[in-house]
Amino acid sequence: MTKPRVTETDQGIQGEFTVAAYDQMQRGLRDKGWIETPEILKQGITQGHALEIGPGPGYIGLEWLKQTQGTILTGLDISPDMIALAERNARDYGLSERVKYVQSSGSQMPFDAGTFDAVFSNGSLHEWADPHSTINEIARVLKPRGKVFISDLRRDMFVVLKWFMWISCHPKAMRPGLITSLNAAYTPREVNELIKSTRLATCGVSSNPLGVTLFGAQ
Repeated sequence: MTKPRVTETDQGIQGEFTVAAYDQMQRGLRDKGWIETPEILKQGITQGHALEIGPGPGYIGLEWLKQTQGTILTGLDISPDMIALAERNARDYGLSERVKYVQSSGSQMPFDAGTFDAVFSNGSLHEWADPHSTINEIARVLKPRGKVFISDLRRDMFVVLKWFMWISCHPKAMRPGLITSLNAAYTPREVNELIKSTRLATCGVSSNPLGVTLFGAQ
């Protein structure tokens, strides 16, 4: 039986030590090819102006910019510390002119309706304080037929896979955060229920042994 969700922080990742450790972990995942950029591209999100929710250190979106032509990106994060880090990483990538980071909550986005060609996010869904409002905001800021890709871990992951993720998590300082993220994550069934009363109710929900993905078009 899957245990009930245990809510994690809705303030994002903050603090010099934690932000540095998270950056190290995400860089390691990037270098191993274990980030979601290829899946975003497979969904046809390959052009225009995209919004990334919860970019953290920015590697997923920066790799997306690197692998696409003529695209621009806006990153929305609630943590000022993460925004500062993502801006620094964008400079290291040489992509500062194609990306802008904005501090705000996803439930009240500071963007006009119909601004973005696509919205994507990885690993932040379980932190959204008001997921219904955030999903409706995503629909509002998307252009007609704009594309969506939202992925996260799943709480009902097999115990053996949780153990593998824990043992593979480096630096070790991030292991407690991995556990709290897993405890706050949604199951595929819960994501299906979550979107039923939102403006993205027609989107699809898929899952694999590690995670769940919301995908489709506005």
